[in-house]
Amino acid sequence: MGKMNEFETIQARELYCRMMSDKIARCNDVDLSLYEKFDVKRGLRNANGTGVIVGLTKIGCVDGYDMIDGEKKPKEGKLYYRGINVEDLVDGTMKEKRKGYEETSYLLLFGKLPDRQNLEIYNEYLGQRRELPFAFVRDSILTAPSLDIMNKLSRCVLSFYAFDENPDDTSMENVLRQSIDLIARMPALVCYGYQAKVSYDKNASLHFHRPLPELSTAENILRMIRPMGTYTELEATILDICLILHAEHGGGNNSAFTTHVISSSGTDTYATISAAISSLKGPKHGGANVKVVSMMRALKENVKDISNKKLVDDYIIGILQGKHGDHSGLLYGFGHAVYTLSDPRAVILKKMARKLAEDKGLMEEFELYEYIEENASRLMFEARGIERTMMANVDLYSGFVYSALDIPIEISTPLFAASRISGWCAHRMEELFMAEKIIRPAYINIERDNPYIPLNER
Repeated sequence: MGKMNEFETIQARELYCRMMSDKIARCNDVDLSLYEKFDVKRGLRNANGTGVIVGLTKIGCVDGYDMIDGEKKPKEGKLYYRGINVEDLVDGTMKEKRKGYEETSYLLLFGKLPDRQNLEIYNEYLGQRRELPFAFVRDSILTAPSLDIMNKLSRCVLSFYAFDENPDDTSMENVLRQSIDLIARMPALVCYGYQAKVSYDKNASLHFHRPLPELSTAENILRMIRPMGTYTELEATILDICLILHAEHGGGNNSAFTTHVISSSGTDTYATISAAISSLKGPKHGGANVKVVSMMRALKENVKDISNKKLVDDYIIGILQGKHGDHSGLLYGFGHAVYTLSDPRAVILKKMARKLAEDKGLMEEFELYEYIEENASRLMFEARGIERTMMANVDLYSGFVYSALDIPIEISTPLFAASRISGWCAHRMEELFMAEKIIRPAYINIERDNPYIPLNER
């Protein structure tokens, strides 16, 4: 057989993988009735949809229902950071006209709100560590651009290991140092990663603005992603609120649980946080906000008059029936694993979204989001005959806010990571302090005693 050219090799490789994928599907096909037989909690979920309790935490609490006589009773959602209602955190910083993400980060790491002196010290520490080493920018960002910024973040965090003189020490003092460095540097990773991507992918000009130590996390993000580095006070305030609301969400969410699992093995901070970022990337987790933006863009492209509610209804019904969008039948920005009647983050963001819409002349678009939220349950019934509470989650209005702030869709999930890094680091330290055993759940093997067949007899 002669040597195949490159095109033929690619074709042969694709054909082989397509053929073998069928074999993989057959060998991994598990009778779903066996899950019930062996009382296996798929997705670590109980039969009533609640999560299987696998640990204790003092960091975050997602309160979305009550359990009464073994039954799940819906209620308005609440979110607590170290026992403090996140609504109070947002209200407190807004009343004092301050940016609140930094004190939220302090609260998650150290367990209580900082006084003025400690907040100033923490802000100064973050400011000193925001800038990335030049060699790191050159070698890890500019020379290896990625089409997906989340993959870039994961890779860059892993690369920090090589720049750390003591990367494997899991003492609390060392992990805290690594954590604060990562919290400080994540915004620059996001913004520089994006600039490298658009320069490589779209042949756009590079605009690298160094982070300024005196600016908040939100202010630095807006400064670094915009060519002229300008922003308004309202824009910075609303992005800051987004960062507060995304900073933590309990120990059971996928990326926080990933942090606990990886940390329990005793590995280094960079490997742990890189894994958490990879978890957040998934469209069933942090990547859902991208789905909202894409869905709404498609709606506006296909519905020529968004003030015509009949046309909007028809399109949304088409989405729910799998005829429009990605044909999944999912209305993105609705529903949650824990919240039942309301997502407190969405409630707060909706108020901020309205202010932003009024400021930027985007009320018609905001009212479209609001209309869909108010009518989603009715449209679900019309589309599928299902009576269900279609509750807006944080992704619905964060999608609107990011669009209104002219934040590129490519970095909407990376900004989530730049916020959630504080929660991940808090969970890592909690696991290292509390854990005595590696997290090691069990799987039941349902295929046994297959004989080995010699090669020439197969």
